[in-house]
Amino acid sequence: MAVLTRRSFLASGAASVLALSRWQQAAAVESPSDMTLGFSTYGMKSLKTEVAIEAIARIGYDAVELTVWPDWDCAPDNVNATRRREIRQLLDEKSLQLTSLMEHLYPTEDDAEHAAGLERLEKVYQLARDLAGDKPPIVQTVLGGGNWDAKKSMFRDRVGDWAELGQKHGIVTCIKPHRGGGMSRPSEAIWLIQQLGNSPWLRMVYDYSHYAFRDIDLVESVRAALPFTAHVAVKDAVQQNGKVRFELPGTAGTVDFVTLLKELNAGGYRGDISCEVSGMVSGKPGYQPIPAARTCYRNLAAAFKSAGVSRAR
Repeated sequence: MAVLTRRSFLASGAASVLALSRWQQAAAVESPSDMTLGFSTYGMKSLKTEVAIEAIARIGYDAVELTVWPDWDCAPDNVNATRRREIRQLLDEKSLQLTSLMEHLYPTEDDAEHAAGLERLEKVYQLARDLAGDKPPIVQTVLGGGNWDAKKSMFRDRVGDWAELGQKHGIVTCIKPHRGGGMSRPSEAIWLIQQLGNSPWLRMVYDYSHYAFRDIDLVESVRAALPFTAHVAVKDAVQQNGKVRFELPGTAGTVDFVTLLKELNAGGYRGDISCEVSGMVSGKPGYQPIPAARTCYRNLAAAFKSAGVSRAR
């Protein structure tokens, strides 16, 4: 891949002007004037998508992220045209914004695997359009494991292809730094975005639970990441015996969500604050998704109130 060619495609000429124009319009006109509080169906694998949407709306959330991994209910191959229309209608009836589709696709050196990944993403981008029309959600994914220095060039090349495909569909692709992953810091996601010409079609997901108990300050990282951030995920992180485990947001008290919300609001962020239930929690015996969603809502709604930050309702 020629990096300069990709930069010129994504960051200059008519294509880039159009992309920037659309991004600015979305930020200034189509997006709500306030942040939304959402819940991710990553914590509701046992439920049908329609049941999850009903529950999330009933609890009081403003938005939803749908998990679209191949073995999940809302994977593109599991949602035919009729069901797509019904889910879209249900979202409208419940006044629930679809803010994100969660993928789990890793970049790879293997060309055949990369091509298969692009085909998989194509289906996800189409699903985003079918479920939300001209206001599609972002599509997010982590980038898998490995050593950053060894993998960053490959990440750049493969993610660049993803961003081009997303641009074709008018979908913003978001990459998420993940604790222990090949890309684990906000600064690394920013590097990838800048290497690809700071395309408005490639942004990042900010999730402080992956930076806690490291040399990454919450306020400093929010301010550095915010110009490149299109989605925010929240959950708690607890450190014990040198290991970190994730908990429901607001239950451990280790992440200052009030300060996080204040910083995001002051910096002009008007996207979703999406409650994410880690597999460390949902995989425990006896886990119940709807009570977990209620707990997340109670804790984050209180954080919004304490921060003095209004929500789009």
